[in-house]
Parts: sequence; C-alpha cells; structure tokens
Amino acid sequence: MDSYAILGIPQGASPADIKRAYRRLAMRWHPDRNTDPGATERFKAIRGAYDYLMVVEPADEAGDTESEAETEAESEAAEEVAKAADIRLNLEIGLEEAAAGCSKTIVYTRGKACPTCDGSGEYGMSRTRFCQACHGSGRVHDARRVLVPCPDCAGRGFFSERICPDCSGSGRETANVSLEIRVPPGMLAGDELRLAGQGEPGNDELPAGDLYLTIVIRSHPLFELRGRDLYFSMPVSALQMLAGGEIELPTLGGVLSHRLAAGRPERSELRLVGKGYPGRGKNPPGDLVVELQPVFPQQLKAAQRKLLLQVDGALMGNLAECFPEIAAWRQANDLD
Repeated sequence: MDSYAILGIPQGASPADIKRAYRRLAMRWHPDRNTDPGATERFKAIRGAYDYLMVVEPADEAGDTESEAETEAESEAAEEVAKAADIRLNLEIGLEEAAAGCSKTIVYTRGKACPTCDGSGEYGMSRTRFCQACHGSGRVHDARRVLVPCPDCAGRGFFSERICPDCSGSGRETANVSLEIRVPPGMLAGDELRLAGQGEPGNDELPAGDLYLTIVIRSHPLFELRGRDLYFSMPVSALQMLAGGEIELPTLGGVLSHRLAAGRPERSELRLVGKGYPGRGKNPPGDLVVELQPVFPQQLKAAQRKLLLQVDGALMGNLAECFPEIAAWRQANDLD
C-alpha cells in the first residue's frame, strides 16, 4: 500500500508533516486506546508506513528522530486514564468553512442512564425464574452420571431477579444529543477535534468518555487542496498574456487582483506565496498556485479583425524584435 496514502498526506510531504500525521493516527489507532477489532492491524500499517517514509526522508530541522516520535505517541496512547468509551465520528465541512473556521450543530447518539432504574439495571419487586440448566431441580448429572448440585444456580433450582423492564437490565438507553461546536480555522482533512466528556456517560467509578470528530473536507468545484497549497486552472486571454495587465484571481477569501507581466501566450504556472490555505499553529499558510491557460479569440467581427490586422501590421514593422522566428525564416530563404 502507498505509505503516503496510509498516513493521509500528499507525496513529498516534509518530515515534520510525516511525524505529525503519524502521531495523530497512532493516538487514534493504538490498540491500548481503540477497541476496534482491526485496530492492531491498522496500527501496524501506520507504523510500517511511518518507518518506511522516515528511512526515505531525512530528519526534520528540529532534530526529532523516528524513535522519539514513536515513543511519544505510543506512550501517550498507553497511558490513557481509564474512562467510559469514547465516541468517534466524522465531521464533513466545506473547504471555505475549514479555511475560515465555522460553527456546526451535530446530532449523534450516545447512551444515558435508564431513568427507571437510575442505571442500576434493577427495578421493582424481585421475580423468580427456574434455572434452565437443571430445570428447577437444583441437581445435574456429572461426567460419571452422578447427581451433583447444579453449578449454575448453586443447587437452588431458581434465580431471584429484579430486572428493570424498560432497559432489560442493561441500565442504559440511547438518546440523541444535539451539540453546537466550533471548528477552528485552518484544520486539514484527518485532523481531529476532541470534546472532553461528550462521549459515553460515566458513572461513580469512571469519568465520561470523549467525543472525537475527524475532519472531512468536501471536494471543491474549483480548488484542489494539496497540503496547504491551493491549486486551480484558469483560462486567460492570449492577448492579455502578450500585453500584460491586471487579472482577477479567485481565492477562498474573495477575488485577488494580480498584475500579470507581459510575455508569451503559453501555458504557465503562477505561484502566489502565502495566498493559499491558511496556516495553523506552527504551520504557515500555503501558496495559491494557478495554471494559466491561454485562450485565443474566436468568431471575430469585421471591426475586430481590422483592429487585429492593424496591430499585426505595426508589429511586422519591427519584425526582428516582435517576430524573431519569422525574421530568421525570411532571411534564411532570401525573402528580405
């Protein structure tokens, strides 16, 4: 499997990004924290991807090594304080919402103490039921066909129960919870929000679990997010690329005016440093990367053709500078 894909990072990610992704995923999938049956195998895949990429990539500028990252992430996972179960959900938001931050109301299901039995599982008067193992006799045959006291009911032949009728003795019932949350600006897909105490409810012995929300960013019709760089393609008039001038570039925060230098009308890449996806913490903002695609005019009217011919005539008067290829061809074929 692709190591970058396992860690959820783009190819060519920096060592710091690799370490950051590994720590986040290790905290989530470490078997000491996650009871999912596939957690162990998932953690092994994450560890293997990290080991492979840290062999390929050099250590980051801070001097953190592979073993330091592993030890820190795994020790944090293993030292988790016992508490009620956590709840993990995905939170899907738009690219603009992720960049600027947003408020969301989420509705999810979690348990709560049964109000009838107050979470004990027992309620009302006791009732008696016969032991199914000995059919109420209190005795069963052992391997030698000798009658012995029934081990299930301790020879009594029956059980006394006070099972709550509303929760069937579980002490729990489910309920929908509505919660308003704030997503900080600049979070990336795969980042997690932790809401302490919003997981499964606790009791006298265990504190409540936490709610973890994994950020999922919906695809955007224009922008493609790579790391923190924003990419998109834009058609531009070939005449404007020749002459230069102001062009308007869409960004997540609105329209940005940029002066385009005069040049050849050919496909090119424009990179505006720091104008892409916003930074967060120690991570600086990304760049805005625009692929400019020259578009030539079509369906010209007579007046427009006349203007273009006038411009062409003026340029042909300075052939060597304006059209060096044509000048070289005419000279090679003795047409001057």
